[in-house]
Amino acid sequence: MRISVLAGAALALVAGGQRLAAQSKPFDLTIKNMMLGPEVYGREPQNVRWSADGQWIYFTWLEPGADWREESKPFRVRAQPGAKPERVTQTYMDSIVADLVSSTGGRGGRGGGATANSVGGAHVESVAGDLYLYNTSGRHRLTQTLALETSPTLSADGRDIYFVRDNNVYSLALDGGLTRQLTDIRVGGNDVASTTVADAGRGGGRGGGRGGRGGAGVEQQGARGASTDVNQRTALERQQRELFEVIRDKVHSDSITRAETRDRAGAGIKPLTLGAGERIAALSVSPNGKGLLITTTIPNDRALATRVPNYVTESGYTEDIPGRTKVGDFQSGGRVAYMNLPSGDVHFLKLATDTTTLANARVVGWSDAGAVALVFSTSADFKNRWLHTVSDDGTLKLVDTLHDSAWVAGPCFGCAGWYDGGRRFYFVSEADGYAHLYTMNADGSDRQQLTRGKWEVNAVQLSKDGRSFYLTTSEKSPFEQHFYRMPIAGGAREQITAAVGGHTVELSPDESMIADVYSQANRPPELYLQPNKPGAAASQLTSSPTKEWLAFPWLKPEIVMVPASDGVMVPARIYRPKDMNARPNGAAVIFVHGAGYLHNVHNYWSSYSREYMFNHYLASKGYVVLDMDYRGSAGYGRDWRTAIYRWMGGRDLADEVDGSKYLTKNFGVDPERIGIYGGSYGGFMTLMALFTEPKYFGAGAALRPVTDWAHYNHGYTGQILNLPDQDTLAYRRSSPIYFAEGLEDPLLIMHGMVDTNVHFEDSVRLAQRLIELGKHGWFLVPYPVENHGFVRPDSWTDEYGRIFDLFETTIRRGKH
Repeated sequence: MRISVLAGAALALVAGGQRLAAQSKPFDLTIKNMMLGPEVYGREPQNVRWSADGQWIYFTWLEPGADWREESKPFRVRAQPGAKPERVTQTYMDSIVADLVSSTGGRGGRGGGATANSVGGAHVESVAGDLYLYNTSGRHRLTQTLALETSPTLSADGRDIYFVRDNNVYSLALDGGLTRQLTDIRVGGNDVASTTVADAGRGGGRGGGRGGRGGAGVEQQGARGASTDVNQRTALERQQRELFEVIRDKVHSDSITRAETRDRAGAGIKPLTLGAGERIAALSVSPNGKGLLITTTIPNDRALATRVPNYVTESGYTEDIPGRTKVGDFQSGGRVAYMNLPSGDVHFLKLATDTTTLANARVVGWSDAGAVALVFSTSADFKNRWLHTVSDDGTLKLVDTLHDSAWVAGPCFGCAGWYDGGRRFYFVSEADGYAHLYTMNADGSDRQQLTRGKWEVNAVQLSKDGRSFYLTTSEKSPFEQHFYRMPIAGGAREQITAAVGGHTVELSPDESMIADVYSQANRPPELYLQPNKPGAAASQLTSSPTKEWLAFPWLKPEIVMVPASDGVMVPARIYRPKDMNARPNGAAVIFVHGAGYLHNVHNYWSSYSREYMFNHYLASKGYVVLDMDYRGSAGYGRDWRTAIYRWMGGRDLADEVDGSKYLTKNFGVDPERIGIYGGSYGGFMTLMALFTEPKYFGAGAALRPVTDWAHYNHGYTGQILNLPDQDTLAYRRSSPIYFAEGLEDPLLIMHGMVDTNVHFEDSVRLAQRLIELGKHGWFLVPYPVENHGFVRPDSWTDEYGRIFDLFETTIRRGKH
């Protein structure tokens, strides 16, 4: 078995060794080398899971130097200091998937985690669509079907398992294996009445036949009644019964048949037929088997999705890629229903208030005994978040509301769960301006805030014994992420991880060890093993970059505070020529991270890895480089997050302008010799900088930029700018296309033509606007085969080569 499992590993390691040997010279800091990306700095260990016995850690990864075209492969490593990872086959992974444990998602296989619950030390899980029972005697497979069995729930008494199959709820008796269907949920807008009649006649055998004949008799009786006086008909029927015994026998038999049919219908499953197009999104059955919560989605067929043309195709014909809708277009809907079991009685829950509309809802889960469920929902205007409880008799109660005049969000938004035997639940909220942990009784009383301060909770989970919370927070510094343990009632927290940087932790099954994916500012994420104790030594298990890349003196950029015009200090990473042993050339560059709500100024590895290296390259050529966490970035609380509400390109751009002033004051750089570049939101900011604040910048490169927010997606844009038909001012002052007449400096626009996120159409529309305005000194470079995130190293190399050439031919030389 070991040979078959590891056969691919030996070949991969040989190939990796040959590749490293071919790279005999030290890492050469060139644009071409840097744009190889993960081929040189490595792949991050992902999908980390433990074996059930805690002896192995499984993850997806690739060896150093693996070709950029390779997809991550499954690996395992012994949970021992100094152990080396080994590649395993996918066949082997499929054979053991049910025995892998994730502390944040149960067990799971390819394509996702698993769901589980526990009663008396036993628990049931869905793995790759089949059900497994785990107890003191081991693992027991309960189903092996082509259908997907999901959302398993162990009954409160531990005797039955409730699960979902084909959009319906079933029960499986553990003492005899009897499987019963508990619901009959139908989709497609079928007629409820006709469906019910069909069910009544589907009894089978003799009863089914009699039911069919009875139906025909009713039809015939109705036909006679249309042409015969009712009183006369009744008299004739009475006479027939008086005269003939055979008629009396038939009437008696039919009455028995009707009674039996009524009894079967009363004991059967009452169908629930959804509306036309409505589909089941999720089903959640209570552990006591008394109630079921049904979440549905209702597509809106009036929505108009964009199409992205793909020109470089295998067929040689232009092919359309289905796209998304635009902000403010018709949106899909949905409902949440409560169904009583076993009666099948249903009522839909009113989760929104009289003045708001529901946007989405999610059942967090049922309490251990199944007496009450917790439901998380938000409003369509993005300004309200509600927590409701639903009792097992269908009673709905609002227990917590979060309202934001801008929009509700923040880190760990939606994090919630039950504890203390289902008597209390926890949730994360920005109620005091920062994302913190709160708890509450199941009835909505005794609300307690367990963490507080000017820092944020980014992840939370309950310990196995239910006595502690494990938290990942920025408590130590906004520039670090650490793993903590805290008593269930709150109080002092133990910091488990110690090394400066960012930590993402998976607990071993017995919680004695942690698998820690840890990174520093100048080292990408690696897998470490550490005892689950404060300050314990950690052992590195993976090494992802090539040796040549590791040998280069990569910087841990200094974090400086840039004074903003409103008195706030804005964090920024800085790369100086002297840090790279280079002479200043008198110019500077500001890099603007994308995504808007993203944290990039910190002491751990940046998601903008190529830009991190490119900023080194710029500094080595004499440029001072500034990378700011402008307003709207993640990591600094609610007020920082929402400072761009109704005006993107307002306070966030003002911070970048203050960055330009900082470079002028501290490094003597002429504003006309300050360049700016960035992608996506960073591309949008570059356009706004050159169009509306040209005196503070000398040139810019806008990559895949949003040029008109009315053309972006609904979920992101609607939160920040409201809807286009309701807040025209917000869209007008936030969209660069309306300010294109302000362009004075050289501008380079680069965009992937098959971008399904920010469509190439954005740049095309801006190009037409610039043509009509008679603007010069701007260039549009299309990348025919690239989506929003580029993939091919030759595209990356071309793109960043052009950015460098732009700065070399403009701001390096001074006034143009």
